[in-house]
Amino acid sequence: MAGTTADGLEDRLAPYAVSSRNSRGRMHREPPPAHRSDFQRDRDRIIHSTAFRRLEYKTQVFVNHEGDLFRTRLTHSIEVAQIGRTIARALRLNEDLVEAIALAHDLGHTAFGHAGQEALNACMKPWGGFEHNLQSLRVVDELERRYAEFPGLNLCFETREGILKHCSPARASALGDIAQRFLDGTHPPLEAQLANLADEIAYNNHDIDDGLRSGLLELEPLCETALFGRYWKEVHDRYPELRGRAQIHETIRRMIDHMVRDLIDETTRRLDAAAPASLDEVRKAEGPLVAFSDAQQHMNLELKQFLRHNLYEHYRVRRMTGKARRVIHDLFEAFMNDYRLLPPEYQEHCRNKRARHGESGLARGIADYIAGMTDRYAILEHHRLFDPDHVS
Repeated sequence: MAGTTADGLEDRLAPYAVSSRNSRGRMHREPPPAHRSDFQRDRDRIIHSTAFRRLEYKTQVFVNHEGDLFRTRLTHSIEVAQIGRTIARALRLNEDLVEAIALAHDLGHTAFGHAGQEALNACMKPWGGFEHNLQSLRVVDELERRYAEFPGLNLCFETREGILKHCSPARASALGDIAQRFLDGTHPPLEAQLANLADEIAYNNHDIDDGLRSGLLELEPLCETALFGRYWKEVHDRYPELRGRAQIHETIRRMIDHMVRDLIDETTRRLDAAAPASLDEVRKAEGPLVAFSDAQQHMNLELKQFLRHNLYEHYRVRRMTGKARRVIHDLFEAFMNDYRLLPPEYQEHCRNKRARHGESGLARGIADYIAGMTDRYAILEHHRLFDPDHVS
């Protein structure tokens, strides 16, 4: 499938890793790239996409304008890719595929983080709902318009499969081969499993960092959690004069290293036990082969619960998410009442979808427009439609 240059790049991969040679290919046939692997091409197409650039102004936890140093969907995706590449190299997996999945996994996320997704899902409930993993797949398969010969980015099957982390059986039936594993109980490649857990490592740690920076998280109760408390004490004992942000960064750096090493060790143990000889055997394994140890999973759960109670449900965050829900709901309702309020290119998109699928198609077209908005664009659109003093 790929040229000799790509073959050389992939010679070090384990026999059960994804390569250009065992890939299921693209929906639309293309000549192989001359100086890149197919998954490098996927990564490059993702980086050059409009949806990827929009991630710079989409919320992770804090709305973009609340501070310049908080994570956004873009910086989060880059951190996931960095962690994923490190682990992939240690396990002899396809680093380029892991990076492509990591950089693309949030392309379909709405503005305003999970609050925006929940609001758009509620609006779309009569027409099949909204889920950002499915929307990310729609972005790379259909909504990006950059090439003369096909819609979307025409990514490899394995990249698209990795983007689709979750899917209900009902939706999987409609999606075909890309979602078959949700129906037959098989597993995605190790690279997709890895990207999913690299995502968990990244957000657990950077949400702690952002929460402390914002003042919404308090250090004393955080130190009572097993993982943070262990490394905070270790840093304090080794560097008793260290204070402030440097002390926090040193602690989080050690937490990330601990989680990465645990993931590599446990995955290596599972691979040795299962001894898969091919990608097909990975898919048919009894369970996921990329995993944390039981002890680490327990610590991860403790951190998630701490962050949910102390950060995601903090009254200041809830105020923001309440506003976000109203913005998304108001926009959706206004456009459903009169889609001619949309920009001309989206009017055409919605007309085409309504002609094919009726009101459900119209709703999906409007959801495509709203899901593509950045935080600040959604706020601006709301002002344009509902603020009588705003003339545009």
